[in-house]
Amino acid sequence: MYRIVSRLLLYGSMSEDTILMQLADIIRKMDDGSQTKEELAARVFTQMKRLLQVATDYGFDKNLWHNYLTFLLITNENPFSITCEKVGANDGSVNAFAKGDFGIFRQLFDYDFGPLEGYLGVDCFSRISNYRAIGKKEFMYNKNVSEKVQALSAKLELAADENEFFDCVTGFYRDFGVGMFGLNKAFRIQSRPDGQVDFKAINNMDTVMLDDLIGYEIQKKKLIDNTEAFVQGRKANNVLLFGDSGTGKSTSIKAIVNAFYPKGLRMIEIYKHQFKDLSSVIAQIKNRNYRFIIYMDDLSFEEFEVEYKFLKAVIEGGVETRPDNILIYATSNRRHLIKETWKDRDDVENENGLHRSDTMEEKLSLVHRFGVTINFSKPTPKEFYHIVTELAHRAGIAMSDEQLQAEANKWELSHGGISGRTAQQFINYVQGTLQDGGESVAPRG
Repeated sequence: MYRIVSRLLLYGSMSEDTILMQLADIIRKMDDGSQTKEELAARVFTQMKRLLQVATDYGFDKNLWHNYLTFLLITNENPFSITCEKVGANDGSVNAFAKGDFGIFRQLFDYDFGPLEGYLGVDCFSRISNYRAIGKKEFMYNKNVSEKVQALSAKLELAADENEFFDCVTGFYRDFGVGMFGLNKAFRIQSRPDGQVDFKAINNMDTVMLDDLIGYEIQKKKLIDNTEAFVQGRKANNVLLFGDSGTGKSTSIKAIVNAFYPKGLRMIEIYKHQFKDLSSVIAQIKNRNYRFIIYMDDLSFEEFEVEYKFLKAVIEGGVETRPDNILIYATSNRRHLIKETWKDRDDVENENGLHRSDTMEEKLSLVHRFGVTINFSKPTPKEFYHIVTELAHRAGIAMSDEQLQAEANKWELSHGGISGRTAQQFINYVQGTLQDGGESVAPRG
């Protein structure tokens, strides 16, 4: 195996710590006799445990070795794979190098672990050639990734030669992209000591859709129209969703990502303390063939916080133009984002009857850099009762509308007032009470 892996060119820059490279080294040590059987067996079991962990995380079935190699292929970001993601596999000299690597991967697909198993007296590789996962796949966090990997793995198993292998892999790059961006909807970032950032997939993102959010039709339409223009490559604006808590601002963003994911939309969630990393994030995603929403939830700043200046520069006003494939969507309970104090008015100037404060203008200028602002205000009592009854009907709760409204009124008085969130919490409570066999839905406490 180590001789096979050493011939990889485009896909040869893998970390020595990957399962593939570790197994190759184990076989090298077996051949040169530099490690004992006990040491080699321990290393094999360690890599097998890692392989099983990957299989568990992604719900892989059948041939885990093939699934793992396929996973490597579609997550390896190199100049060839990224070019295929953007423009497809056009004719060029690099294709010959890629086909050479794919021929090597075909050899790895067919690799015979029999000599290693016989030498160590183990059968773990034979067992994973027809593996059956435990548990129901509908509950997997990575179901989307699992289905894509296993579908491609099945095609690669049937590839007659490296040309057919080439068509399968490059077709996947064209349709879905390469790396974690091609497989996942949403990400968080993690700062590195060298000033760069790593992207970490959010595997358990809420599957909510916009239809699940009852009411707010005008607000949802504004958000849909702007996002539709963005994914189609037309001009679009940064968006600020502001208003009362529990009205569906964050839910709307998640729903938008779910709705437009098939069209190439991805989301990167960034927290306030990470704004200093915004330039690094943008540098890493600006040339990718996706549309990115940089998402900032519950955005607000106290008077002593200066992170908003990083955000202002990125949105509009920095030397470098914001790339066309990036927008910023933020939610906030504050209309102006930055807390204002009477002290801000200390520099007020009065000229020809007009009052101006440089401090206030600087703070208010942040919100003005969002081209679209959408107000999610607290529902009226009538709207609240409509949300409650609609949620109850969808949940199959067999109560009259009048009883639901009466019980919902009791609930909201002691649970934060009327809002969509309060309505959903009330429905959750009712469902839990009914499942417990209780006859009364009167709120406890």
